[in-house]
Amino acid sequence: MQYQNPILSGFHPDPSICRVGDDFYLITSTFEFFPGVPIYHSKNLINWELINHCLTEDSQLSLKRGKPSSGIYAPTLRYHDGTFFMTATNVTRYGNFIVHTKDIYGKWSEPAWVKQAGIDPSLFWDDDGICYFVSTGSEEPAKDGPGIYLCEIDPFTGEMLSHSRRISSGCGGRCAEAPHVYKKDGWYYLMLAEGGTEYGHMVTLQRAKNIYGPYEPCPQNPILSHRDKPDNPIQATGHADIVEDQNGNWWLVCLGIRPLPRVMLHNLGRETFLAPFTWHEDGWATVGHDGTLHFEMEGPLPGPAPHPVSLDFEDHFEKDTLHLRWNFVRNPNRECYTLEKGRLTMKSGEDDLSTLRGTPTMIAVRQQAFAMEMVAKLSGDVEIGQYAGLTAFYNNDYHYDILITKEADGHYDVCLRKHVADIDVIVARQSIDYQGSIHLKMASDEEWYVFYYEKNGDFVELGRGRTSLLCTEITHTMTFTGTYWGLFTENGEIAVESVSVKEHD
Repeated sequence: MQYQNPILSGFHPDPSICRVGDDFYLITSTFEFFPGVPIYHSKNLINWELINHCLTEDSQLSLKRGKPSSGIYAPTLRYHDGTFFMTATNVTRYGNFIVHTKDIYGKWSEPAWVKQAGIDPSLFWDDDGICYFVSTGSEEPAKDGPGIYLCEIDPFTGEMLSHSRRISSGCGGRCAEAPHVYKKDGWYYLMLAEGGTEYGHMVTLQRAKNIYGPYEPCPQNPILSHRDKPDNPIQATGHADIVEDQNGNWWLVCLGIRPLPRVMLHNLGRETFLAPFTWHEDGWATVGHDGTLHFEMEGPLPGPAPHPVSLDFEDHFEKDTLHLRWNFVRNPNRECYTLEKGRLTMKSGEDDLSTLRGTPTMIAVRQQAFAMEMVAKLSGDVEIGQYAGLTAFYNNDYHYDILITKEADGHYDVCLRKHVADIDVIVARQSIDYQGSIHLKMASDEEWYVFYYEKNGDFVELGRGRTSLLCTEITHTMTFTGTYWGLFTENGEIAVESVSVKEHD
């Protein structure tokens, strides 16, 4: 059966997957965005529904004043004996932890913190019921040097039941990370990401008869990589997890990026891709088409036939809670958001969009395609010096904003503001006849973000900004996220009555 990649577009890195019966569940990293770790459900591995987040309370996830691309790294999702477990690293606070729940649609436990240091933790239960915790790093100090470390653990309390032992240093690539342990036909398999999470990314496989090793590398390593394939429109493939479906077929999920045409830059973030994972008689496995992925692939998908995937989203704020697709930057100041029937009122706090490690008053959704558009209706009194509108937001140093403001003489302007690195400037300004409400529009393609304001029932272009300047590779610090589309206010209050986000040709 033919299917389309990516299966989760936009900022969905570091996927981890598990199956319960004929239900599949998948999670991804969220870094500095809140709530943490979205949970998706599918019956066929192609059509995914966002059903919950693992970390929804400040007590579970502290992100305050964390730097861009800190926060939650590389979660792993596992199901054992009626309970779901999620382990991840909060690099902003305290390190590795585990949460659990029996109801994946409900609230998860408070974090159980794990002494074993490092990043990218994973869990594995052996046949005798012992639970193992594996991560990149070691107990402090790292007396055996960097590598992949393993210990026995109580997954409910986080208590280490044995000392950490280094089981691998990788297969020769730099930055051996993202370890997952599996067991099949008497072999323990260790899957890793190596080569760094940029264009040299790859997946390697090792195996041993004892969980502590020694591990031998697969002769075909790397089993997945696009590092020497510059013409492939998918790049940076790596950080994988595998799952067996109810029909006995195996599948691999991994991250990858879709660079902009003609340049090795990406603005959508690292996305989730799917490939068949085929075991062979020698006990090793291959991925996809000879270790590569494509936009169109074939495989024996489980469950019902896939239906077309829609990225469109509308919100009229008619419920008493925000839609699951909305995210915040770090832990939100909840008193800044008021939901009434048919509108969301946002009130500014101390931080604005450009505040380093700040918590701006902003709600945002992932940009999931190159060609998208967002239209929002804003209403209410606008104060002198207030900025309120739409933003294409990568982080505090990289964002484009269309906004309305009130000048000292009482007239209203609509402005286009650009913040790129250390340049923060209003590049376009137009006086408007603001009568208490306005529609603003933002559209994108592979070259431009274009910004519009409503005038006499039509949309008028105010200005545009290069897509390439909101890309991971442009940022002056190491970043791992993607562009969000949001609504914000600074120095005042604004109401949002409706929002629509649509993919366009």
